[in-house]
Amino acid sequence: MPGAGTDKTKRWSAQAGPVVVLVEPQLPENIGAAARAMANFGLARLRLVSPRPSWPNPKASMMAAGADRVLDRAALYDSLPAAIADCSFVFAATARVHDQAKPVVGAAEAAALMAPRIAEGEAVAVVFGRERNGLENHEVALADRILTLPVNPAFASLNLAQAVLVVAYEWFKLSSGGKLPFAMPEKSAAAPKEQLLAFFASLERELEKVEFFRPPDKRETMQINLRNIFTRMAPTQQDIQTLHGVIMAIAEGRKGPARGGVLDGAAAEMLRALLAEHGGGRVPSEWGPVRGLSRLLRRNPTDAERALWQALVNDRRFAGRGFKRQTPIGAHICDFVSFPLKVVLEIIPGEESVAAAAARADRNDWLAARGYTVIALPSAEIESNLPGLLERVAQEIG
Repeated sequence: MPGAGTDKTKRWSAQAGPVVVLVEPQLPENIGAAARAMANFGLARLRLVSPRPSWPNPKASMMAAGADRVLDRAALYDSLPAAIADCSFVFAATARVHDQAKPVVGAAEAAALMAPRIAEGEAVAVVFGRERNGLENHEVALADRILTLPVNPAFASLNLAQAVLVVAYEWFKLSSGGKLPFAMPEKSAAAPKEQLLAFFASLERELEKVEFFRPPDKRETMQINLRNIFTRMAPTQQDIQTLHGVIMAIAEGRKGPARGGVLDGAAAEMLRALLAEHGGGRVPSEWGPVRGLSRLLRRNPTDAERALWQALVNDRRFAGRGFKRQTPIGAHICDFVSFPLKVVLEIIPGEESVAAAAARADRNDWLAARGYTVIALPSAEIESNLPGLLERVAQEIG
């Protein structure tokens, strides 16, 4: 499997390019790194003039990091004139002012000068000097142009391989048209206006529930600003589906107690007390609870319910036990139930009316008759001794 950008399954770029000439390179690592830079940008012809290390050199191969075909084809010469004898146009790469009446160009301009000559089949060379002191005056005199780079004048000397890389990059960018090797994949088409408007309607409906649009006279401006935020994104169909899921998950609290419910903990307890005293939220003509009641209760948990649910989620002893919150069983909505275990966890409020206690007893008898184990959990104990309560629940469910 290809790694670090190297993919041997792809075709090697074999287009014609300039010859790279290294004059008396002193470190084999720099030769290897220069070969790697050449391979990065499709250059293959490397010429070495009297390299100081023995050649070939394993350290060069190590630094080439896979660009062995460049090193294997590298040609050795005893002098610079011999190395550029077949070249019709030569650039001398240097960071120093040599005080010679010779045109000076940058890497991009040099690439533009090379291109038509190479296209006509001419040999063009770029000559780089020694790591220690670069090219000598008499070597620069052999070139048609001086090639230099816009660098910090107080620290102008580049590493040999870095200089080769910059020149090779400008050449490859010009010869390839600057086309990048890959682009962002388009896995989803642009969202149509119909989908966007449906998303806006859903988002604004949920924001209305939490009184986001205040004051009322600013509502229209706020809506326009909000819609423009998403419109500027140019979202795809998948983007809108994901955003819609995020909004609904926050609004409905699908995976745990919703912290953005309409009721606070005290009001949620009052709601449960009223339901307990008045038939558990059932319509007289129907057997089950009012549709949507369990969702309402899940979205508006009491403080005890929220604390217990968070503890169950984080305790490994209850992982995979299948506990759900405010889920109907027949005509009853139970605080917590595990259908695989047939266990119901029932939170007992601190103050319970006689009618609510009687309704709870009837519900527990109904559940017991159907094989459910009901574990009573006083809300006061949830607040004062939750770890001990969880230990008791773990022991009871085995």
